[in-house]
Amino acid sequence: MPTKVLVPLLGEGVEEVSVVTWLKAEGDAVEEFEGLLEVETDKVVTEIPCPADGVLLKILEAEEGKVLSVGTLLAWIGAAGETIPDGDDVPATPVDKELAPVKTEASPVPSVALSKPALSKVEATASGRDASLGFISPVVAKIAAENQIDLYQVTGTGRGGRITKADVLATLSKPKSTSVPSVGLTSTLTGGTILPMTSVRRSIAKHMVESRRTSPHVTTVMEVDFSGVMAHRKANKEAFARDGVKLTFTPYFIAATVAALKAYPIANASWSDEGIILHKAINIGMATSLGEAGLIVPVIKNAERLSLLGLAQTVNDLAERARTKKLKPDEVRDGTFSITNHGVSGSLFAMPIINQPQCVILGVGAIQKRVVVVTDANGADMIAIRPMVYLTLTFDHRILDGAIADYFLAEVMRGLGEF
Repeated sequence: MPTKVLVPLLGEGVEEVSVVTWLKAEGDAVEEFEGLLEVETDKVVTEIPCPADGVLLKILEAEEGKVLSVGTLLAWIGAAGETIPDGDDVPATPVDKELAPVKTEASPVPSVALSKPALSKVEATASGRDASLGFISPVVAKIAAENQIDLYQVTGTGRGGRITKADVLATLSKPKSTSVPSVGLTSTLTGGTILPMTSVRRSIAKHMVESRRTSPHVTTVMEVDFSGVMAHRKANKEAFARDGVKLTFTPYFIAATVAALKAYPIANASWSDEGIILHKAINIGMATSLGEAGLIVPVIKNAERLSLLGLAQTVNDLAERARTKKLKPDEVRDGTFSITNHGVSGSLFAMPIINQPQCVILGVGAIQKRVVVVTDANGADMIAIRPMVYLTLTFDHRILDGAIADYFLAEVMRGLGEF
């Protein structure tokens, strides 16, 4: 009996993946645990392994970029020439959970494209917009097509913002507007080139827009003397190197942030209608550039338990695997605070967007020597040249007020000054 290849449950809350590329072709011999195809979820590319030895008899989901539910049947593995059972073009049911840890709910339904009637209005009213609908069930697509509903104008109330049947029916029950719909930005320019939208770029765009809509952003800026950190790094980088660890500046910012979060736990929180959620663990997300491919935010879990050496080791590991697309889905989830070092590209200061559902993000500017006034041990002021860094703290004003945000940022500066 041939063996099914299913979309596995790649992490808690990961319900969908998109196909990146198949590593094997139909007719190829395969071995158990060998990589069959690459899929993407939450901007993480990972391999789905082969569940058994044999031959890749048939690939059912070959379209790159197609969104698939957990439990969807991807392919069949068996002996050469073996017959594939009937019904091989439908998703697997929960009976197959020994092959993939799918949820014991109703049989998952594969993602489907919107029919042309539903798309025609979307294309007409969403011109120039970069929107991503995400997973659309066949029922939702059918109702939208039959009633000419622009799904880009429907607010999803399902998990992760998914548009549900109830959302579409609620839209149908609303009175029709007589106003002329917005058609977005238009241009008379010709000869431009359309760059294909990657799933990473779509995910970033959607998340950033949703963040601005979710919480009121406020940014405060302070300047820190980086002399102590630079001296400490210079004195210790060789010792760290002997342990196989590259000592960068990032662990220092994380260590100072952890100390500040302990002093002001309100910055390690999320908003809810029932009340402010104070997180026990301190999970620091560090924004990592992937070049033209965008960026990703791997998370250092329980950073409060790590020494400077432990932080440096973790930073090295996550950054390297982020750039080589070897992160696991769980390693980009459950962050409670984020740090973005925009200074690596020369930026002095910026106003980064909060990574929801967090309430704060710390921006780190470029290290730049500047003329400053310092006070010596006798209390006398003097002019000196110091390596200075602008720190920006963007915060959710529903949770933090300006004074608390300033106290928190000052605590981060104090922590950096103690090295």
